[in-house]
Amino acid sequence: MTVVELHAVLSGPDRDATAAFTAQLGPVRSAAVAFSGGVDSSVVTALAARHLGPDAVVAVLGVSASLAESERRQACETSAAIGVALVEVETHELDDARYVANSGDRCYFCKHELYIRAFAEAVQATGSQVLLNGDTADDALAGDRPGRRAAEELGVRSPLAAAGIGKHRVRSLARALGLPVWDKPAAPCLASRVAVNLPVTVDVLARVERAEAALRDLGLRDLRVRHLRESARVELGADDLAHVRARGLVERVLDAVRAAGYSVAVLADAPLRRA
Repeated sequence: MTVVELHAVLSGPDRDATAAFTAQLGPVRSAAVAFSGGVDSSVVTALAARHLGPDAVVAVLGVSASLAESERRQACETSAAIGVALVEVETHELDDARYVANSGDRCYFCKHELYIRAFAEAVQATGSQVLLNGDTADDALAGDRPGRRAAEELGVRSPLAAAGIGKHRVRSLARALGLPVWDKPAAPCLASRVAVNLPVTVDVLARVERAEAALRDLGLRDLRVRHLRESARVELGADDLAHVRARGLVERVLDAVRAAGYSVAVLADAPLRRA
């Protein structure tokens, strides 16, 4: 039985947020969702499926070297738990020299490519009326975001943001809906680990992915490996950072990152900053 079938009733603020979300869909009868498998896009997919029916919603996952294989697997599992079809589209942002240059607006070119592919290959193929994304009300208040600009230009709709639903409420909804990712740490694409003005390449992304996978093998969960050319800075969530220090695991963490291909690795003193 799917998440949509199991959780038919919400209460209190979650019910109000759901009603606001539904109102944003208006007369829409079918939708595709730009789906990452993270909490935000999973809530959009689940709420759309509750309102429109699972057969009227498709999750669209962009697949490229910037998507970690572990994230791809989890996205497949989450869409199955929700009960909607998952369509994978290959994106080719790494063919765009402007994306590779990573000069500060990389996300614009990435999202533009994703949305163009989603419209061309998934929305049209499935007959979906609209393409939705997982941007929240907090994202809308965060100043200029190149990815959001791409969505606006291409007519991608952000029902969470339009309904005034922020990240705290999204987490609450995800838990109430029984989504398996309700407490999943945020996991932006691998390219977000590359320092501005350093080129984003397949080799760099693979190195970051290896390093982060090695840290997860150590039992860590909330982390980033920041790529600084031949060196890397490891950032851990507060709980993981405290765990590593208390258990004397700092050198094991740094050794794992060096083994992934970095000549120098350092552990950040402060907990992970999500930017």
